[in-house]
Amino acid sequence: MKSGYQLVTLANGGTSVHSSHYGETFHPVIGPVAEAEALYVNQLRLRERLQNFSGEFVIWDIGLGAAANALTVLRATRDLPCAIRLISFDQTGKALEFAAQNAAALGYFGGYEEHVQELLRNHRVKFHDGKQSVDWQFCLGDFLSFVDPKESGSKGAGEVPAPHALLFDPYSSGKNPEMWTLSLFANLFQKLDPLRPCSLATYTRATNLRVTLLLAGFFVGVGHATGKKEETTVAANSLSLIAEPLDLKWLDRARRSHSAEPLHEAVYRQAPLSKESWGKLQAHPQFKIA
Repeated sequence: MKSGYQLVTLANGGTSVHSSHYGETFHPVIGPVAEAEALYVNQLRLRERLQNFSGEFVIWDIGLGAAANALTVLRATRDLPCAIRLISFDQTGKALEFAAQNAAALGYFGGYEEHVQELLRNHRVKFHDGKQSVDWQFCLGDFLSFVDPKESGSKGAGEVPAPHALLFDPYSSGKNPEMWTLSLFANLFQKLDPLRPCSLATYTRATNLRVTLLLAGFFVGVGHATGKKEETTVAANSLSLIAEPLDLKWLDRARRSHSAEPLHEAVYRQAPLSKESWGKLQAHPQFKIA
């Protein structure tokens, strides 16, 4: 465990990676591939969108971790004649290094081992797989600095195009609150191209996260169930990408919730909506449309 990571066997018999530093297991219920397929491939309608898309489709993979999300997306779309620009962000490559050393046990690296090694060495790899062309970049560093307009961003940030899809998968807000603040999502929203429809998926249904996304500028909807989670969350800069938008009933529940106010600082806490946040929610275009 010198790496800070270890393999764990899940209840369904699958294998995943556990971080001892954060005390969290990646994809802990249904396993890496099944969760990535349900949460990102299917929920973001990646195959459908790629089939009707010409040009380079840009995906931001926020929380590269052990690369299960990234590799599952690539494998699920390899039969399509498409060009994918995959940009992965993480503050460390150690989890991926550990996973690559245990690729056989994890089971989702098949065919991508050499590409992953080149990504780790050079932070970029380009290849063709089936009908698909891939340009995969690893932005190593602090994602908060990358999206902060006051910062210069991570190395190579100037070469990063606005995304069409966002895989948002950092550690939980209880363990990694700096990645779940209102300022981070507001800055992330500003990185999007308003003329480029973009959707985001993440694993939590927490009321305060959904409020955060709304106040940051996103439209927000109910996401598919994964594992023991009855719902997840989707968001987008275009309402057309949201199949089941949050409605006025949800808004009323948020008003009464004891855990709805966004994180304004990188400190986890639960609080009801402030008067200011409630006023902004009521004025959000999503609820004027509803």
